[in-house]
Amino acid sequence: MNKRFFTAATLIFLAAMALPTFSQKFPGFSKTKTGLYYKLYKTGTDTLTPRTGYFVEFDMIYHGKSHGKDSVFFNSQKQEKPAPVKFFLPLPGFKGDLNEGIAMLAKGDSGVFMVNADSLIFKTFKMKQRPAGIDSNEYFFFHIHLLSFQTPEGMIFKEEAQLKKYVEDNKITAKPNSMGLYIIETQQGSGVKIDSGCQVRMNYRVSLLDGKELFSTFERPDPVKFEYGKRIDTPGFEYAVSTLTKGSKAKIIVPSALAFGRRGSGNLVGPYQSLIYEVEITNVKTKPEYEKEQIENQKSEQMKADSSKNAEPGLLEKYLKDNNITAKPQPNGLYYIQVLAGTGPKAEAGKTVKVHYTGKLLNGKVFDSSIERKNPIEFMLGRGQVIKGWDEGIAMMKQGGKATLIIPSAIGYSDRDMGVIPPYSTLVFEVELIEVK
Repeated sequence: MNKRFFTAATLIFLAAMALPTFSQKFPGFSKTKTGLYYKLYKTGTDTLTPRTGYFVEFDMIYHGKSHGKDSVFFNSQKQEKPAPVKFFLPLPGFKGDLNEGIAMLAKGDSGVFMVNADSLIFKTFKMKQRPAGIDSNEYFFFHIHLLSFQTPEGMIFKEEAQLKKYVEDNKITAKPNSMGLYIIETQQGSGVKIDSGCQVRMNYRVSLLDGKELFSTFERPDPVKFEYGKRIDTPGFEYAVSTLTKGSKAKIIVPSALAFGRRGSGNLVGPYQSLIYEVEITNVKTKPEYEKEQIENQKSEQMKADSSKNAEPGLLEKYLKDNNITAKPQPNGLYYIQVLAGTGPKAEAGKTVKVHYTGKLLNGKVFDSSIERKNPIEFMLGRGQVIKGWDEGIAMMKQGGKATLIIPSAIGYSDRDMGVIPPYSTLVFEVELIEVK
């Protein structure tokens, strides 16, 4: 058993499995040699039971006493996304471990198992201390309904059979390579071979053999970009990409051994599941080509930044003139224009302030507004949690006050490109100091 008990499972809970009455003698429970107390409900027809290493799937609920009251800690029927508990059955981690109990069930059987609270908390969940309200002498009650189990060999055989059927049903005549990959190029590309360091742009879709789509970039505005050689997906897919060129379109079948293997991937991909990739390579640049492009882009961005830096003083002067602003700048360049004098406590360094604001560029474009979000910003003044212009401008206000702060880039975001705020942008903030505390 592992921590996934807290997060996964669904329960078809039998009416006969009412919560057992706890007493010192545990009436109705049997006991194994290792000390595990249990009740079994033989509702299945099979007699085979899972062993260590088998992949088990079951529904579950467990409960125990907390603060003197019986509490349900997990009920799979009430999970946001109900799904059976699934994992490869490990060896029992201690005497009386729940894993021993699971191994007692055949497919379709149910059981109730009692596990000592301390053993579960410290040995299974690996917690450093016991949660408040849980006594070390208490027991957790686990209700298990075993849905199925498979051997790893059986799962591998099943995958091979499903893959063979998929190939036959889709009339795929291509043969797998020596690794077991099917690489079916539906449109031949041209250009350089994709190799380590190449910058690749592509769209791709990932599906299971049954057609269930797991992921796709085709609906995105731009293809995904990555440097080949750095991890982006499964090993099999990454190898297949190296056989393609710019303009290639291909269907790639990746067996689990080159995908997520025995572990699977969360709730999306189970153990031993093959994956289908549809890929389109839209562009490929060699490492030297990409590095040259980066240098050229950096030069271009620097030229734009220099131009913006040189233009900022003139744009600020024009803004002040156009808006008839006669206020003089503070020594640091901040323009503080009081709109409404506050009557409450003064904002000072070290105090926490709550502020509503609307931020604009000099051209009037609003780039952010706490008023539209209906969520004022709260921060400690003078601690560098906001731009310098804010720290200094808000410190000139009292609670209840309103002001306009004109903040040159030197005390704003300087040469940083903030997306909606270009480098070397003077910012205009309309602020209201709601609270000082």
